[in-house]
Formats: sequence, C-alpha cells, structure tokens
Amino acid sequence: MSHVAYNQQWHEAHKTIRQLIKVELPEAPSKPEKDRTAVFQNLATVFIKYVQIFRKLEACYDQIVHPQKRLVLKQVVDGTMGRILEVKEELVQLECSEYHYFDDVLSDMKLTPDDLEIPIPKYFINNYKAQLKERERLLANILARIQPSGATAGKPKKMSIEEAVRLIQINERARQGRLRAKFMKEIRTEEERERAALQRGPPTLDANVAATRIQRIWKGFVQRKITKRERQEEMLFIGMSTASEQDVKQPSNPINTALKTEENRRVVQEENEIEYKQSLITTKEQLRQIEGPDMKEAMQDQIRQWFIECRDLTGKLPDYPNEEEGGSAMLFSEKTPEQIDEEMRIAAEEAEANKGKKKDKKGKDKDKKKKKKGKKGKKGKKGKKDKGGDDEEENPGWTMAESKFLNPLKDGHLEFVSVWKNRDERNNFTQKHDVQLIKEMKREEVEAEVRLQVDELMREELTNLKIAIDREKAKSKKGKKGKKKKGKKKKKKKGKKGKKGKDVTADRTTESLFEELIQQGILCRCPQVRLKNYLGDYNYLATKQRQADIEPQPTLSDVRQLVALYGIIPLGSKDVHLNMPQIKSVLLAGPRGVGKKFLLHAICTESGANLFDLSAGNIVGKYPGKAGLELLLQSVWRVATELQPSVIYIGDAEGVFVKKAPKGDKTDPKRLKKDLPKLLKKFKPDNRVLLVGTSREPFNAVAKPFCKAYQRIILIPRPKYGSRYILWKTLIQQHGGIITPKLDISSLTKITDGYTQGHILEAIKYTLNDRRISQLAKKPLSAVEFVTPLSRIDPIYKEEEETFQKWYKKTPLGKKREKLAKAADGDGEEDGGKKGKKGKKGKKKKKK
Repeated sequence: MSHVAYNQQWHEAHKTIRQLIKVELPEAPSKPEKDRTAVFQNLATVFIKYVQIFRKLEACYDQIVHPQKRLVLKQVVDGTMGRILEVKEELVQLECSEYHYFDDVLSDMKLTPDDLEIPIPKYFINNYKAQLKERERLLANILARIQPSGATAGKPKKMSIEEAVRLIQINERARQGRLRAKFMKEIRTEEERERAALQRGPPTLDANVAATRIQRIWKGFVQRKITKRERQEEMLFIGMSTASEQDVKQPSNPINTALKTEENRRVVQEENEIEYKQSLITTKEQLRQIEGPDMKEAMQDQIRQWFIECRDLTGKLPDYPNEEEGGSAMLFSEKTPEQIDEEMRIAAEEAEANKGKKKDKKGKDKDKKKKKKGKKGKKGKKGKKDKGGDDEEENPGWTMAESKFLNPLKDGHLEFVSVWKNRDERNNFTQKHDVQLIKEMKREEVEAEVRLQVDELMREELTNLKIAIDREKAKSKKGKKGKKKKGKKKKKKKGKKGKKGKDVTADRTTESLFEELIQQGILCRCPQVRLKNYLGDYNYLATKQRQADIEPQPTLSDVRQLVALYGIIPLGSKDVHLNMPQIKSVLLAGPRGVGKKFLLHAICTESGANLFDLSAGNIVGKYPGKAGLELLLQSVWRVATELQPSVIYIGDAEGVFVKKAPKGDKTDPKRLKKDLPKLLKKFKPDNRVLLVGTSREPFNAVAKPFCKAYQRIILIPRPKYGSRYILWKTLIQQHGGIITPKLDISSLTKITDGYTQGHILEAIKYTLNDRRISQLAKKPLSAVEFVTPLSRIDPIYKEEEETFQKWYKKTPLGKKREKLAKAADGDGEEDGGKKGKKGKKGKKKKKK
C-alpha cells in the first residue's frame, strides 16, 4: 500500500471515532437503560466498532513513515486499546461471562468473524528491538558459561583416517550392490517379457483397429487432464481449495511482495525517525540563538511594566510569584494587575486561616466518628428487619462507567482534525518531518527556558528595588523594631512505623540477581511463538444457542481473543496498563494438549516479556527454607519490575492450593501457598507484571483461595469440528505434507472428536517423517495413515470435559452466571416456592 492509502485509512478511522465520541460523550447525560438485551446490543456494537478502528490504526501506525503523524497515532492507538478493554469489562459485568458472541451484530454490520480478531500491535516488539537483542545476548552468554559441557557433548567424536576410509568403503560397496541387484532385476524382467512374446506369436490385430484404440485412450487421457485442471482452477477461485506449493513459493506471489514492501517501509520509518530526532535538537538550538534574546527583552519589559502598574494602583511593589505558582507565566495570562494582586492576597490569607483550623478539625473528626458508629448500629438493626427488600426494589438501570481513555482519545482526535486533516502535503512525497510544526512545538520550550532565566533576574531586580525603597523610608521615619520572640520548636512525635519485610536483595545489583536467576533456571528463555499460530475457528451458532437457553461452549478463537486482551495488550503498552481495569493474574485451565504453554509463550513473545518459572517442579531443591524462599521471591520481584514487562509462571497451579499434597511428592507444591497472596499485593498499575498459572486439574484445589489468587480464569475447551479441520489442514502442510483429493480431511476431523491440538500434532509428526515425505510425489497421503498413531493416544472424554464445566460453574464468575440465568428464567417458580414455604411455617405454628 502507498502513503495515500494509509492516510486514507487513517482518515476513515477518525470518522468512526468522531461518531463514537458523539455517542459516548453526549452533551446531556443519558438515561439508565433497564433492558439487558438492549444494553448488550449497544455494548457489542461499540466493542466491534472500536476493534475495527484499532485494526485500521494499528496498520497505519506500523506502516506510516511520517514521524510526527506517528506521534498522534500512538496516542489514539493506546486510547482505542484502553477503551476496548473497558468495554470488555462492561460486557463481563453485564453477562457474568468471559465469552461473548456477536453473530447477529456482525451480520447486521455486514462483517465476518475475522473482522473481530484482535491484532497484536507490532510496535510492542519493534520499538524495543535493541533492548530485546541485548537481553537475548546476555541470556545466551550466561547459559553458555553455565553449560560448557552440554555444548561439547553435542559435537561429533573425532574420527581417524582409517575409520573414515573404511566407512566410505562400506557405503560405496553397499551402493554398488544395490545398483547391481536393480540391474539384474531389470534383465530378468526383460527376459520374461521376451519369452512371453514368443509364446503369444506375431500380433493378429488390424493396424486401423490398433490406431483407433490408441487414439481413444490418448484423447481420453488429454481430456481428463484438461477437466482436472479446470476443476482445480474453479475450486481455487471459489476458495474451496488451497494453492499448490509451487504457486506459493513463486517469487511473484503477491503476499511475499506485500510483506517485502512492509519491511522496506519500516526501514524508511527508522531513517525518518532518526532525522526527526536530530531536527528537534538543531531547531531548538536555532530558536534559542535567533529568537531567544528578543523573547528575553519582551518579557523583561512586560514584567517591569507590571511593577509600575502595581505600584501606581496599590502604592507598593508586588510580590513576585514563586516557581511553584508558575513564576511570570501567570502574569502573561489575560488578567489585570489588580486581579493578580488580589488572588495572591487571598491565597496568603487562606494559608494563615488553614493553620488555625487544623486544631479544630481534630475535635470534629472524633465527633464524626462517634456519629458514624451510631448510624452503623441503627443500619444494622434495620437490615435485620428488612431482609429481602433489595430483591423487591426496582432495577435502577445500566449506565456506562466513567472512562479514563475517552478524553485522551478525544484529544488525539482533535489534534488530528486541527493539524493533519486538511494539511497540504503535495510537496512532501517522501513523508519527511514538518519543520514548521517542530518550530511551533520547540518555541514553547525555548520560551519556558527563557522565562526561568528572566524570573531569576527580575526577582533580584524587584528585591533590590524594595531594599532601595525601604532604605529611603528608614531615613525619613525611625520606627521601633519589635523583637520577634522565637517560638520553641515542637518536637515531632515519632510514630510507630509499620512492620515491613526486610529487603534481602538491598545490597545486590540487578545484574547479579539477573545472572543468578538464569543460573538457577528461574529466568527462562522463551520459545518464539506467535498468537496467530494458535489455530481455531469461530462458533457460528452461539447466539442461536443462547436464544434457545443452551449455554454455548467457547471455541479456540474466543480463547485467543481473551489471551490478547488480558495478557498481551496490557503488558505491551505502558499507558494502557496504567489506566485500564487492573488484571494481576490469569489462569489457563484445560485438559492436556490444549496449548496452555503455547499461549504462555505467545504472551511473552508478543509483548517482549521476561519469563520467570516458579513452578513447584522447577524450584524444588532451590533456595531452601523460609529465608531462601523470601530471597527467591524478592529477587524475582525486583528483576521483574526493573526489567518489565515480565510474566511470572506457575505450572500445575492447583498444587499450591491443593487440599492435601499426594504422598511421595517431593516437589512440595504447597510451598508458595502463604507467600503468593503477599506477592500479588505488590502488583500495582505501574508494574507491568502478570502472574500466569496453568492447570490440568483445577478441581483438585480449594476453590476459594485458588479463585482469589487468579483474577481471570480462561477455560480452554477441546477443539470443535471447525477448529480440528483447520488444525489438520494447516499442520499437515507445515510439516511437509501435500494435501490432495485422496486425503479426506473431513473424515479425519470427524473421527478425531475428543482429541486435542497436542494429540493431532503428535500424530502428524509420527506419520510425516523424512522417509514418508520423500515418497509423497509417488504415493500421496491418505487418512488411514494417521489412524494408527491416533489409536495409541487416549482422547479427552466427554466426562472429563463435563468435570471442567462443573468446576467452572463454582468459580465466582460462574456462580454469577448461574444466578443470572435462574433470575431470568425462574421468576414465577421462585414466587410459588416462597408461598409454599410460608404455608409450611403456618402449619408448624398450628401444631405447636
């Protein structure tokens, strides 16, 4: 795409932003909405629109090469990401579910499920390439020092010349033997063919009949070949088959060309960014030298004029504003000298009055506390009488919560409208920086620097003027100087300091702790995987199922979206993490083979985060005792916060909160039980640190502390038919297989119901070995070949999946969902139940 195409896409995104801002920031406050369906439809529409904006802006920010445009884009992109997370939180609170289905809304908006995919901003990695490379280099160096023996163990043993010659002779003799055997086989076949021809005798078939047969066979062969080619072209055109490997690997392939163009634009982007930063320095220096002296003189003249006006009006020289109050900047605002002097006088009087009020406040606070205690007691008594009153109260309705991202989003939009919307860039074909904009920005900075210098000079000048005036007054009048009594300084009472844990790592550097954690295997090297490679399809019937009161099961596409929203985006953007609804911890729960570790590695790869492994199996035998565990956690926390973003990983997370550890388990899974909640309390919005746990048996843990430790629980299901079809088709091609009509993928998908991604991958790897790949040209793949490795793997049975679903219903969000479903369906039954209970109570009283 060209500069014009990306600029046009940027303009389209801001058109939608303008419409959404009008809806979300109305002049008059909107009325509360009581209909839950209407609320969901509104939130779903807003969510989808923000996702569409985000997709456009992310592509623009990645590919636009103009450095000043990218600054405005960055603010809007962060605001859009934050707003998506806020709307997602509203949806979770409304539906009491992590999964939402927008089939009908997507259909109304003429969109596909692919348009709902959350893109991962590339600037999470591209903007920090140097730091990530340096971190990888340090990791590699430390690991090389730790494992020198492991590096040499993989090298082949040295071989003598005699052994090498003998090995070559053996292989060469074997090759010659195979060739000789093949040659002898061909000779025997030829002899048998000749012997059979002699027995049959000369041919008796007429030449015309023979020619006709040859023509018929040849014409049929040619026509079948043409029909096959036309059928393949048609299937490819309508999207029912994929292109062959030769078509994909062609250098003229449009996808490869587009990817190459994107890389070239990023190179130009970096060059323009370097030129822009250099221009910032040179332009500021030029402004300081050329316009600085004129600014200084103008400011001094204005301030001296203010001195004279205040002297004429009040009869005395004014007090010069402090730096905290803004210095002379407040003098340049559109205010008269009387207003400024009056404001300063009022501020001084208020400061004196506040000193006297401090003592009175202490007495009032005590009286207020007593009154509050009395009120609480009364409320408690009333609460006992009026139990059940809350249910009878009318629903006040839903209103959108206050947003922390709408105002920055609006500011970014207004800057776009005022600066870039109608800007003429016909002469800026290369999209270099705009010098005029730099001058406007840097002129304010130069003015602020000059003002500080002027303030110092004028403050001294004012002091000298006052001293001169006081000296003249002292000569004319001799006033008695009252001796000021020095008040005794009150000794401050030392309050009792709260007990804080002693920092065991205070005398250590971050570099030494970083190296130690790598040596101990706590800080791990993360495999480079992408979230888009976590394959899965969308649930197209979810809305219909909910309308029929059937709770739909989430798909792998829903899981992928949640991981992007809860894990990658908050860790990748500092501004988003600071203002979003804080997410401290995420639990990935699901049966074996569903890709929990893959998702963990995708979070680290896409956000550029460090990975700290605190799994029970990894820390066993390391940092023994209570002091050792404290040192471990403090070291991890210090390195994680100083080298953020970071992910702290706990595998088999249910073991920390298990009711009773299994006998013979030497890993001590409950070792972190007491310290994990304390560690989570340290997580603040400005710390881009996320706790990620994985669990195959979450139902074995004590529910309350387990769910309290993990704020968000993502239940990963078995792949459904659509997801399995995509998995088979993609993974076979990735591992060197060729999909032909003889390979019935639909049947493979059907018979692998219950098998997870890990099981399917294992079967493909077993089947597609090097020998089988070399035979694909002569012997195409068939579905039967994958049955044997699949038969050796135990699938995930329906009972196990139901166990996960029952456990999820016991989580806080699951309980809310169940309560919401009962409230929607069983209003009449509840009323009948209450009457029945009252009748029973009446009978009991009569018996008494």
